[in-house]
Amino acid sequence: MHHFEEFQQLKSVKDAIRWAASRFNEAKLDFGHGMSTAIDEAVYLVLRGLHLPVDTPSIYWDGLLTYNEKQQLYKLLERRISERLPAAYITQEGWFAGLSFFVDERVLVPRSPIAELVENQFEPWIDPEAVSSVLDLCTGSGCIGIACAYAFPGATVDLVDVSPEALEVAEINIKRHDASKLVKTIESDGFRQLQNRTYDIIVSNPPYVDQEDMSNLSAEFKHEPALGLSSGADGLDLTRHILKHAAEHLNDNGILIIEVGNSQYALEAAFPTAPFQWLEFERGGDGIFLLTKEQLQQYF
Repeated sequence: MHHFEEFQQLKSVKDAIRWAASRFNEAKLDFGHGMSTAIDEAVYLVLRGLHLPVDTPSIYWDGLLTYNEKQQLYKLLERRISERLPAAYITQEGWFAGLSFFVDERVLVPRSPIAELVENQFEPWIDPEAVSSVLDLCTGSGCIGIACAYAFPGATVDLVDVSPEALEVAEINIKRHDASKLVKTIESDGFRQLQNRTYDIIVSNPPYVDQEDMSNLSAEFKHEPALGLSSGADGLDLTRHILKHAAEHLNDNGILIIEVGNSQYALEAAFPTAPFQWLEFERGGDGIFLLTKEQLQQYF
């Protein structure tokens, strides 16, 4: 890692961003946690390290850095490189559907394309007016479910996870968004502890990384809880359970949305006749399918 003396020679916010991006590229960091490039990540970390909002106009980037600010920034950028910590764990902040969430190593970093569906209130697959209950299964930080509470004012939302540690983080985020009247956490292994509960929408970003991919994860991903990533040899252990039981937990006209990422092909091979609707995203993303309650009853 380059020395602090070198960093001390930098003058402006812009200098720090450029230096950080160069070092990130040099270290071949992995940007799979929300940022797409070294420059994006450098802008984010430098601005957050200076206690500035992420959308601070670049007119301020010519501002000079003080000695103390350089010390703080260097420490933060050094951690990103030497520990390969995802930026969100360094700042303890993740963004989802335009909302800010507390995150730490107990949960995955929010990054699902499902955000786009939530912002569009899952139209045209459901009538938003008719939605009064949502289940976010494998909730982690709670980001999908809490975003749904914003999308469907007045609807009750259950945040479900098998990990008590993840649910502690979800509780922090319920408080952060002042959502405790309508949003609740439930500890459950899949549907196993959700007897008789039914929902208009079940949305899930379950663990879906197969064994081979787990063994090839970059250093950044190894900081995330394996429980949130790994799901058996083909990555579909939990998805199979959800497909089998979802219909019992859906109201009439209800829908199920699951993200399976690159386990999409294994899923299609396992259920060749199932009518998975693979969704398209304006902002990019794939491996997310939708099934209606009727389709689930028919095929699973």
